[in-house]
Amino acid sequence: MVVTGGAGFLGSHLCERLVGQGHRVICVDNFDTGRPENVRALSASGRFSVVQHDIVEPFASKLPRFDQIYNLACPASPPHYQSDPVRTALICSQGTYNCLQAAKRHGARFFQASTSEIYGDPEMHPQSEDYRGSVNAVGPRSCYDEGKRFAETLVTDFGQRHKIDTRIARIFNTYGPRMQPDDGRVVSNFIVQALLGRDITIYGTGEQTRSFCFVTDLISGFIRLMAADGASVAPVNLGNPAEITVGRLAESIVDIVGSRSSIVHRPLPIDDPRRRRPDIARAQSVLGWSPKVDLLTGLRETIAYFEEQLNSGSLAQVAPYRSLISKVGRVSRDLIGA
Repeated sequence: MVVTGGAGFLGSHLCERLVGQGHRVICVDNFDTGRPENVRALSASGRFSVVQHDIVEPFASKLPRFDQIYNLACPASPPHYQSDPVRTALICSQGTYNCLQAAKRHGARFFQASTSEIYGDPEMHPQSEDYRGSVNAVGPRSCYDEGKRFAETLVTDFGQRHKIDTRIARIFNTYGPRMQPDDGRVVSNFIVQALLGRDITIYGTGEQTRSFCFVTDLISGFIRLMAADGASVAPVNLGNPAEITVGRLAESIVDIVGSRSSIVHRPLPIDDPRRRRPDIARAQSVLGWSPKVDLLTGLRETIAYFEEQLNSGSLAQVAPYRSLISKVGRVSRDLIGA
């Protein structure tokens, strides 16, 4: 099996799961946003190898024979994909095409990691796979939003023309260990700020909503989707339908950590979605998949990961912070039913 972007947040968890199931896994990554330490321990299995490669360039003969390819290679957080929007668009287009060509040569089943961003700032709530979206084609997020929309078209048409099995997962907000502290996502931002006792930065009023899926649940959805019967499966939403406002998420993280951080507000970025919640009926019926990890449990595990990173000095210029995550206050207890 091949996992492009295999040293990233999601990719490393997928590689770990596949290796643990006894598969031989080839991680393809150029390490722009992926980190070698995310997958270093997997080499001891004897079933894991790394190929440093940029998918915008053709694979040539770098890869041994494989039967499945998961294409996860693309920066996924706004600071990362907006830092070079042209390159992001090329990763979604030329990079996806090169991965499809490799799948064709090897006769492999193809999995495309798409995103809930293809729905844009949605006018339908919750968002089902039949919703066509409300996306700005020329905004600051367009390189990613429209890039992923194009990638879905390319995967669908290429698969039909060349008779290869394809899968498309529309990934909603996901969090967990191995997130990068500077990736611009609200969960990692809030946790690091709370652990350091800094102000919690909320963009907008905080009334905008998100639905957060723990990474282990998402990876289970990936594997079920790849294994689903049929030459091609329609795009499938993968995410947790439990919805929470960004403001309440911030309060909850401050409460779990036991931080004295204050909450401050900044202007909302252009085209930032107001509401985001997946309709997962298709995943439930086709894959028999639903998320299992509640938000409180997932946040505590994620906070523990970041605290360990801070205390070990793995994050530069960050002082150790004593453990406070055993505290569960009123807001946190409420999350059990969120």
